Amino acid sequence: MSVLAGVKGDTGQQARSLYRQLLRQGGQFAAYNFREYARRRTRDSFRENMGVSDERKIQELMQKGLKELQSLKRQTVVSQFFQLDRLVVEGGKSGKQSGLRNDIVRQKDTGWD
Repeated sequence: MSVLAGVKGDTGQQARSLYRQLLRQGGQFAAYNFREYARRRTRDSFRENMGVSDERKIQELMQKGLKELQSLKRQTVVSQFFQLDRLVVEGGKSGKQSGLRNDIVRQKDTGWD
């Protein structure tokens, strides 16, 4: 069942659109932990306010969501400047395996080649 199923009409369409935009923008973070946090926070916020039926409260929440979207856009741009190695959970296993336990040894590329 949709998180936004209780919201009707044009407001419902706007809320769904905002929800999708927040999820998409959260996926733009360079760091895995920030991406997952942004997605989880978006889902939790919408689920928490799913039962709100007061039109005024819905508009306040929409305005808050739009401010959050603008903030998220700024933060994702900044995060693009500080990209790190991908984590193992992201499928970014890199380096070479050595040692008895086949540990990953990171080798930095100095760029002097």
